Amino acid sequence: MSYTGSINDEITEEEFFMLTLHGFPYSNYYNMVKHALMLKDIPFVEHTVYPNTPELLQVNPSGKVPAMTTGEGTCLGESSVLLDYLEDAYPEKPLYPADAGARAQVRQLMKVAELYLELPARRLLPAVLAKVEVPRATRDEVRAGLERGVDSLRALASFAPWVAGEQLSLADIHLRYALAIPKLVGPAQLDWDIVAAVDGLAQWDALMADSDIARKIDADMQANLGDFMAYVASLNK
Repeated sequence: MSYTGSINDEITEEEFFMLTLHGFPYSNYYNMVKHALMLKDIPFVEHTVYPNTPELLQVNPSGKVPAMTTGEGTCLGESSVLLDYLEDAYPEKPLYPADAGARAQVRQLMKVAELYLELPARRLLPAVLAKVEVPRATRDEVRAGLERGVDSLRALASFAPWVAGEQLSLADIHLRYALAIPKLVGPAQLDWDIVAAVDGLAQWDALMADSDIARKIDADMQANLGDFMAYVASLNK
């Protein structure tokens, strides 16, 4: 099992040179990478840090979460880059299919989850997290974008039992955490349960949640909620 801990903990010299994941447990993109690390059984250390802080800017000039420092000291940003790095550097437990066509289908599902589910829904996060009033026109635009994502998922996903077929892949990890935002804002802002809108998605969602890795990540996420909300509140001062 992978070692996980805080870089603020007392660690050995060997652990000092482990891969470090920078970010915070309430971030869905952080959790995509964390899930892949744990599933691939890669030793790593967690460093809790929030966007655009001096600490994060030292390792990721965009100030975005997540970021990663490899065991060799290379600093990387962007979740898709981090996931591809893990596949290249740790190929023993692959999360992409071997066949090129199947790999492309997995990447297509990942793009659909990001562009047409996560990103449109993210526009409504201020309404949920900070109680900011969102114009009707914005909600209508988000709904239209999410409908494109739902239609694409209906056409592309197989849920047999995993989203791309018989093999669990990065498409499953990416979709699980991309869906976190639509699941949060859909019922509250659009009166729409997106999971229920796609046949097989609810069963797949339950399957993805039923693992020690998912339970650990979900518990860490909830434990971080108070600190994350304090960070959000600090942005409005």
